[in-house]
Amino acid sequence: MFQSYPVDIFYDENGTVIVKFEDVPEAISVGANLDAALAWAQDALIVALSGYIDEQRDIPIPDVSLDNNKETICLPPQVVMKLSIYQSMRNRGMTIPDIAKCMDVEVETISWLLSLDHDTGLSMLGQALECVGKMLVIDIKEAA
Repeated sequence: MFQSYPVDIFYDENGTVIVKFEDVPEAISVGANLDAALAWAQDALIVALSGYIDEQRDIPIPDVSLDNNKETICLPPQVVMKLSIYQSMRNRGMTIPDIAKCMDVEVETISWLLSLDHDTGLSMLGQALECVGKMLVIDIKEAA
């Protein structure tokens, strides 16, 4: 669902590379070359999506159907799980205290669990996914 987001790549008059996310306009990355701009793009995307959580907004679903030849930025699995938990909570009208009660943990624990830059264990994330009616399915693919 939130695994990878397509990017648009632009070059300014100085040759600087600008990477923008159509689905997440707040995320912009800049680099001296394409590799540098793409390397920073994932961080820019994570920071922007953290802002969506902070502002209690829906997470944009990436439109990967637009152009199959577009470069995409993949999110780390832990971030994908956290975004799925957060959005599922919103879709079901659940609150952080609801998840804390379901998991039998303190409310603060769920706040940390939803923080995209906090390292959260797989078992905790799996338990939270179950609380919002989801389950983790792992798929391994060939690298590009």
